[in-house]
Amino acid sequence: MAGFKTVTTAIIRRELAGYFGSPVAYVFIVIFLMLNGFFTFSVSRFYEAGQADLRGFFQWHPWVFLFLVPAVAMRLWAEERRTGTMELILTLPVTLWQAVTAKFVAAWLFLGLALVLTFPLVLTVAYLGDPDMGAVLCGYAGSLLMAGAYLSVGSMTSSLTRNQVVSFILSVVVCLFLVLAGWEPVTGYVSGWAPRWVVDVVSGFSFMPHFTSMQRGVIDVRDLVYYLSVIFFMLFASGVILQNRRS
Repeated sequence: MAGFKTVTTAIIRRELAGYFGSPVAYVFIVIFLMLNGFFTFSVSRFYEAGQADLRGFFQWHPWVFLFLVPAVAMRLWAEERRTGTMELILTLPVTLWQAVTAKFVAAWLFLGLALVLTFPLVLTVAYLGDPDMGAVLCGYAGSLLMAGAYLSVGSMTSSLTRNQVVSFILSVVVCLFLVLAGWEPVTGYVSGWAPRWVVDVVSGFSFMPHFTSMQRGVIDVRDLVYYLSVIFFMLFASGVILQNRRS
């Protein structure tokens, strides 16, 4: 058990070092922070709204993550297969499934760090008013879970190809479907010609309803189960794909 933890930790450290050993991590974090600041203060008109909350901050995360998270995920396995280092990882005393999980956890920790670095926004609303910190924490939890779901999709698409660009495009397409399926303008349009149960089933597969409820400060067990199920299924699919390509 100790040896397994050591090797798993080594893979996580290797992945994190790979991010911060190149400009990728710094460029991602800078772009992420700039986009969040732009959408929160300029597009959502934070100061003009006159409310000390972060709703304008969280509501853009599905769209910011839509392009930035696949950019992080596209190298998870596509780069390993392209450079031939995947065989080296698989010679370590860990199973393929453990390697998939370790690489995912490393990337998720990196995304979590990017979210933590937005803390000046929390300080800003706390200074300007008396925000509901419970809702703020729920919003961050929802964003982290949604980022993990996006990342798991990216892991699956990265396992399909050696080409990082192809992985990025496939991940964006899949994630876009999972966003639009529950986006209110889309569900409102579909409800005009489809039965209500069809709309409910389709939107049930979407990130949006589950993220919206957490953004409002409500943590429902069904939302947690949904995100964890998406992550588990996509990582399981990644392992199956890699196992088939390995054999």
